[in-house]
Amino acid sequence: MLLLFPFVHCFNDFTSEPLDVLRDLAFESLIHHRPRTGALYKANLPANLAGMEVSVIRLRSKTLWGRGANFSNIHIPMKTLPVPYVRRIFIVYQDFGNWSSYYYKVPGFSLVSSVVAFMAFDASNVTSNSVTKLSLNTPGKPIEIRFPNLTFPETVSRRKRCVRFSASRVVFLGEASTRNVCYSGNQGYFAIIDPMKRKERVRDWWVKGVVLGFVGLAVVCVIGMILFKVVTAKRIHEMEREADESVGLETVWIGNSKMPSAAVTRTHPVLENASLT
Repeated sequence: MLLLFPFVHCFNDFTSEPLDVLRDLAFESLIHHRPRTGALYKANLPANLAGMEVSVIRLRSKTLWGRGANFSNIHIPMKTLPVPYVRRIFIVYQDFGNWSSYYYKVPGFSLVSSVVAFMAFDASNVTSNSVTKLSLNTPGKPIEIRFPNLTFPETVSRRKRCVRFSASRVVFLGEASTRNVCYSGNQGYFAIIDPMKRKERVRDWWVKGVVLGFVGLAVVCVIGMILFKVVTAKRIHEMEREADESVGLETVWIGNSKMPSAAVTRTHPVLENASLT
């Protein structure tokens, strides 16, 4: 039974479908060559995509039906046909490499393999601005996605699972085989994942709690400063009002300040001994 989960999927500075950009780079590698059927061509990627791998292969549909296909750790079984049917197809393969965990995340799980993907396209006119995306119909055996050169501790080997990423969810395909092979009835993005340890989950919640605590403290400080200013201004206003009501003194402005003012009165001198007058 397939399980569906939401997942975080971002691809900075690219389109909503990462393969759209990488597909164009793969097709560019064919423009400078006369592509031979069955030959795998590796795309030249810019420096900001270092660590990824993109390649493309052209196949005849009748060959795919009669023999299947084997390329870049992908095995497509016999009796597979493109939908809608075309005479020739391109299959673009990509490996996200060390960028996998940056672009693809599954809550509660960690990636233990790189994310790999393959998609089929109509090969009628590779120079066209719009290339038709195809589906693959595999009525027989499923497609194999191999993850070679992966070694896991025994505890991880028992928990590892295969997943397929789509635009808005994660499909759990089941447990990965002992040979690190995942099986799927369709094309897409694939990886092997492992449930995160409890300590890692506690650490994540602890980090989130610290961040929320700092944000809450900052909000409280801002509110406290605003209340302090409001109370101080109110007290000053009350003191000024009481002073105005108790003594009727004239006021004068000195610069930008309002100061109380009273008429000047000189006290007349009085002699202590009146006989001296």
